[in-house]
Amino acid sequence: MKKVSKGYPDAYHVPVLYKEVVESLMINPNGIYYDGTLGGGGHAELFLHKLSNNAVYIGIDRDAEAIEFAKKRLANYNNLIVYNGTFNMFESAMKYAGVEKLDGILLDLGVSTHQIDEDIRGFTFRPGVPLDMRMNNSDSLMAADVLNTYDEDRLIKIFKEYGEERFSKNIARRIVKRREDKTITTSDQLLDIINHSVPGKFLVKSYARIFQALRIEVNNELDILRDALEQSLIYLEKGGRLGVIAYHSGEDRIVKEFIQRQENPCECSKDLPYCVCGKKPQMRRIKPYPITPAAEEIAENPRARSAKFRVGERI
Repeated sequence: MKKVSKGYPDAYHVPVLYKEVVESLMINPNGIYYDGTLGGGGHAELFLHKLSNNAVYIGIDRDAEAIEFAKKRLANYNNLIVYNGTFNMFESAMKYAGVEKLDGILLDLGVSTHQIDEDIRGFTFRPGVPLDMRMNNSDSLMAADVLNTYDEDRLIKIFKEYGEERFSKNIARRIVKRREDKTITTSDQLLDIINHSVPGKFLVKSYARIFQALRIEVNNELDILRDALEQSLIYLEKGGRLGVIAYHSGEDRIVKEFIQRQENPCECSKDLPYCVCGKKPQMRRIKPYPITPAAEEIAENPRARSAKFRVGERI
């Protein structure tokens, strides 16, 4: 069996919280695991190294390039099943793998190091990059389409909700004005708009927030996340675990509220002496707080600094 690489110096994607993820989710070495965000196979390699040959590891990704890289990286493992699709496609992916229930589900909501570093994908705000941001290149909507076709109110809403950008109105207004003269197609153009809309000391954070908001919109990330969380209740075995690594407060809030709601689903008035709605808990939190990277990991992989890992167990 292939030896797990140390430190992932040349890896397509550095797996965040790799020790904590495996320790929290791998409850059965002979079990069935669903990696909804396979990426370059970083977490998958760690799981497969520890799982028995009787286990099944299903790796899903919407990025065909990531799928091909992971297949090569993990070619020595014969219990890996790879599926090209979004991570809420439980039914079709599990039917393809020939399984009905899962012992663990992992969703790492970050963009891979490779995707960020590959300019043609448009996830980075380095100058001269095309405004693409599609996880799946066969999808039609690109970030440039959002910037050039959405009205001002819709842009403000996206920047506020998905990026939590305090200068959303300024940026959206200037985008609409700028595109009257010239179509916005590259990072340079968008950065220039932000530069003229935001005070200098806030610029770098605003760059990150606007690009994040566009990526989430282009890939419909939050709706897919909500759908996947609800479906996890259907497909997890009792005692099986759901683990989600989120990188911004909007994602993390959705995960936190979902697990809390499943832990305490009663909708009865507090004035009632006992529950009459009949809703029973379906999940429990493994820890009441998110697991975050240690300082040592952040030093090795700065992109891990905003990660929050939450785990719920099916009951």
